[in-house]
Amino acid sequence: MPHPFRQPHPWNWFLKRPRYALFMVRELTAVLVGAYLIFLLVLLHRLGSGQGEFTELMRAMTSPLTMAFHAIVLIAALWHSITWFNLTPKAMPFFLGENRVADPLIAIAIGYLPWLVVTMLIIWATVG
Repeated sequence: MPHPFRQPHPWNWFLKRPRYALFMVRELTAVLVGAYLIFLLVLLHRLGSGQGEFTELMRAMTSPLTMAFHAIVLIAALWHSITWFNLTPKAMPFFLGENRVADPLIAIAIGYLPWLVVTMLIIWATVG
């Protein structure tokens, strides 16, 4: 049985359209967030291993390289969250009767507003 023809794609196929490139950047942010979760697991392991190992890791966290890693992961997490909230109305349209609710209202109600409330609760709990 003959195989169907599959046109080969170059490795940089996603660079041909800006929308595809932004999609790939968004997917890369998930890898960075996953790497940070592994970092947090190592941090918890070191915390359970004793005060000496944890203190050593905390001292290493003050290096410029670690600070840059935290800044990059924060930017990646913000980008991932914002793009996810903006995609929510397309994945989950909401109707009131027969009228579709506007996409920005869905993004605010389901994404940004809960994010803001949780952020305020965390700030209130840690500062207050």
